[in-house]
Amino acid sequence: MYLMILQILSILLNILWWIIIVQAVMSWLLAFNVINTHNEFVRQLWLVLERITEPLYRPIRRIMPDFGGIDLTPMVVLILLIIIRGPVLDYLYAVGRNAGLI
Repeated sequence: MYLMILQILSILLNILWWIIIVQAVMSWLLAFNVINTHNEFVRQLWLVLERITEPLYRPIRRIMPDFGGIDLTPMVVLILLIIIRGPVLDYLYAVGRNAGLI
């Protein structure tokens, strides 16, 4: 059961990784006017991605300095996801193994 929870957590973090990547690329495409929000599908996709990522970005944006037109918040969140997915999940796996849960 413990292993299954860790695997689900790993999958969810992986999905979140790709959502952030897609949102960042889409923001570049919108900024350079490659795609625009006049298209209904693009607008709906953008709103969904914003609603998913904004709660993650908001606390980090409060801390980070303003870099003008460059938003480094997605990169910071991706680095945090690497930290969570790597050492933290490995540690939780080791704790579960030592406790006999796995």
